[in-house]
Amino acid sequence: MSKPATIFIDGRKIDAFEGEKLLWVALRNGIYIPNLCAIRGKEHPSGSCRLCYVQVEGCSEPVTSCTLSVTDSLSVQTRSPQVDRLVKSAFELLLSHHRLGCRDCAKRKSCELLKIAKERGLKMKLTRLALLDQEAEVDDSAETFVFDRSRCVLCGRCVWICREVIKVGALGFSRRGIKRVVTTFQDVSLAQSGCIECGLCVEACPSGALYFKEGKKPAAAGQCSCRGG
Repeated sequence: MSKPATIFIDGRKIDAFEGEKLLWVALRNGIYIPNLCAIRGKEHPSGSCRLCYVQVEGCSEPVTSCTLSVTDSLSVQTRSPQVDRLVKSAFELLLSHHRLGCRDCAKRKSCELLKIAKERGLKMKLTRLALLDQEAEVDDSAETFVFDRSRCVLCGRCVWICREVIKVGALGFSRRGIKRVVTTFQDVSLAQSGCIECGLCVEACPSGALYFKEGKKPAAAGQCSCRGG
């Protein structure tokens, strides 16, 4: 059984348990740390979005809070010049892969990119990087939802839900580097992929990449608990 631990986040004393990941402790206590790829229940966090940095007392460089295990007396700051610089760079890198146009996005009211931008005073536009050319493919072959790859942020939540929770495996990662995408096996359409259209991947998606068709939300949707918050 994990030992109780007392930690400090932004000077606030918080009760936790040794071994817990700092990100979840912070979110549980109402302290927001930006995150996209963090998944509740995933044993080995990927830390791939690089948005959840914190400054640990005694460490010269920020670390990702989704991979940082709690120890007694741990003291961190969620903001510092280094943290803010890294988060800003990671956020803009995400935008360089993401088709903007929030007004026309189906998830504009629940988009986590917008939430991060608001919380950290970031702009939803590119200032230092150029938008990468993408073949904006939209797959609307499924009966209940649409997959717009041009808005995918590669967080991996839909892949994890499909593979580890639903045990279907219709979605997965393909290719490397800047060409990395979420797709189906052999890039077939969703209708041909074996997808059972439970809707949990749509619920998990933090952007407008996956969204329900009007009036087509499945009964199973709403049960997803993997989102970072």
